[in-house]
Amino acid sequence: MTGTTTEFIMDIVVILFLVIGTFFVISATIGVIRFPDVYTRLHASTKAATLGIAGIMIGSFIFLYAEHGIVSGKLILGIIFILLTAPVSAHMIGRAAHTTGVKPWSHDGNTKDEYADSLKDE
Repeated sequence: MTGTTTEFIMDIVVILFLVIGTFFVISATIGVIRFPDVYTRLHASTKAATLGIAGIMIGSFIFLYAEHGIVSGKLILGIIFILLTAPVSAHMIGRAAHTTGVKPWSHDGNTKDEYADSLKDE
């Protein structure tokens, strides 16, 4: 393989990660706007935004490595930090919402709260 073919493949990989990351960030934004309650909004903002930010940061890492030969420890730490803290914080926000009495949304209003039932059983 020549140098131009390798560079072309690396550019495609970087573009792919950036586009996928951008798609997830945009879908998280739409989910936060469109979903009806705290729990579904948390799901959209946490999962999609985490994947989106991680995808963009992975694309940036690959670009820096391929173009400049730089291994960015800050990007690696940022990816790890986002992947570890966003789901934990969403869990804590969801638990706080449930503790304060926020009920999940449903079409008919008959939502079964299995978490509350399990807390009563204990």
